[in-house]
Amino acid sequence: MRKSTSIKIGKNLQDIRKSNGYTQEKLAESIEVSVRYISDIEQDRSKPSYEVLIRICNLFHITLDQIFSEFLNVEENKSLSYSLAGFDKLSKEDKKTIEYLIMYFNKK
Repeated sequence: MRKSTSIKIGKNLQDIRKSNGYTQEKLAESIEVSVRYISDIEQDRSKPSYEVLIRICNLFHITLDQIFSEFLNVEENKSLSYSLAGFDKLSKEDKKTIEYLIMYFNKK
């Protein structure tokens, strides 16, 4: 008999929320759920519905694989994904600086 693996995404969702500068209150208001529900999800006491997951993905401009990445057979740098999630909120000047840094390091 196969051992079942529990999929816990609370920490991933919390990291995504924080990397986008959202409090639990702001996230709950933005996706029209209660703060308690967000807290329960982040503490893995409750599993989010598909609708809530879609709202979170749309709000933060991410895909479901970024939430479930540790359970998928996909190689990806999660911390980079979380950091890039806030890229579109930066000023034009900050975006240009990051682009120049990436080009500089890619030349090395």
